[in-house]
Amino acid sequence: MNKWIITLTVMLPTLIEIVDMTIVNVSLGHIRGSLGGAFEESTWILTMYMVANAVIVTITGWLSKIFGRRNYLILSISLFTVSSFLCGIAWSIPSIVIFRILQGIGGGGLQPISQAILLETFPKEEHGTAMAVFGTGVIMGPIVGPLLGGWITDNWSWHWIFFINIPIGLTSIIMTLLFIKDPPWAKKEPVKVDYIGLAAVSIGVGSLQILLDQGQLKDWFSSRLIQILTLVSVTSLFLFIVWEARSKSPIIDLRLFRYKTFSIGNGALFFTFFCLFGTIVLLPVYLQELMGYSAFLTGLVLGPGGIVTVISLWVAGRMVNKISPGLIAIFGLLINAIACYQMSKFNLQTDFISLVIPRVVLGFGMGFVFIPLTIVSLGQIKKEEMNMATSVISFLRNVGGSFGTAFVSTMLSRKAQMYQTYLSESLTPYDFSLQISIEKLKALVSLKGYSEPLLTQISQAAIYRELLRQAMMLSFNHVFFTLGVLFVVGVILILIIRGGDKTQKTDLFQSH
Repeated sequence: MNKWIITLTVMLPTLIEIVDMTIVNVSLGHIRGSLGGAFEESTWILTMYMVANAVIVTITGWLSKIFGRRNYLILSISLFTVSSFLCGIAWSIPSIVIFRILQGIGGGGLQPISQAILLETFPKEEHGTAMAVFGTGVIMGPIVGPLLGGWITDNWSWHWIFFINIPIGLTSIIMTLLFIKDPPWAKKEPVKVDYIGLAAVSIGVGSLQILLDQGQLKDWFSSRLIQILTLVSVTSLFLFIVWEARSKSPIIDLRLFRYKTFSIGNGALFFTFFCLFGTIVLLPVYLQELMGYSAFLTGLVLGPGGIVTVISLWVAGRMVNKISPGLIAIFGLLINAIACYQMSKFNLQTDFISLVIPRVVLGFGMGFVFIPLTIVSLGQIKKEEMNMATSVISFLRNVGGSFGTAFVSTMLSRKAQMYQTYLSESLTPYDFSLQISIEKLKALVSLKGYSEPLLTQISQAAIYRELLRQAMMLSFNHVFFTLGVLFVVGVILILIIRGGDKTQKTDLFQSH
């Protein structure tokens, strides 16, 4: 079978699943207004999809054994497609939350299964190319999702962000039936259900995802809910690790971590997506909330960076067989650090081109990090272990992104409060420049016939709003700079790994 037909078959459903992780974000206000829900209630539309998705990603390798990989792929696409239709016709917030859970269950297995099939379809010397294809979907999905969701919602209605999945899903089912076949090691086999392990990982991962999604809204550990979720998550995951280490038919084969490169590569991917998702989340918010950009203009800023990411993925895919993956990853991390430093210099008068350039630089660096770390992580994995290994990688990559999103959201909020306090200290009634600014503003609005006390009040309010914008801008600058430092820390960690391996080099520093 032609490898590119197989590639198209598995990447179609994977791409729409990744897009669906973020496409709802920009449409949440429209959904809430249409279905009549409160803000906090509507956030569960996002959270419960991520919870269901995270749990299923973790156990995809095990589910593939139970159903057979091809059958499970068809089942996943079918459930994702049907639940997308149900989301589109939802009549209330509780109903759409339930349907989003089903959608998350259906979509959870698509990423790891697609990655496993691609790696088996392409010969080992072309694994860089295979991961370039896969990486295009993984990295472009969170960028395309919000832009596509905003355009569809503005021009059609929020229902269509779900309905567009239906023809793609049906096409994917037909193509899977025609073109995907199971090799002997991926066929259905009798598996004893480890109920304790399944319960522990589901509760642990589900609690962790809710904790990360809701933590900032609940003010973290000042909330009783967050405290309980933390205790439940830590306890369940600890129990899961202890239990699985002794299980004869584990849900997740922890013996995969006996491969040194698998352990190192997964740790590096977790760290990388922690930082990458932080930047991906921050920039659109900065553009729309502070700069006043529309969804379309935001797309024009982000779009060139996405195109450059695709190019860098393919370049890195070709380089990984000739140059040490560790050196390629270091190069990518340093490029990302430079981009974050450029973003930390943004201000409220930054022009369009100056906003685009750092995003392009960041996009260029992304491919040079994702490809080598993924190749290294799976380099020693046997074919019969590939389904389980890609599940673990997908889980840690997604959790890294969730941790990164929670980190930057919390840091942004805390630093905004700090800078607001700092700037407010200079705004006293005795400040001469403040008095002049108030008089100028009063003169501007005096033609509307307001009374003197009201003119003063309006002018002071305008100055305070500008203070809040400036405080938020400084907060963004601080967080961007911090992410840049973290990318440099990633370089140092890779160099430490290399320096600490005195007996033999790991695959991270050998060309493939």
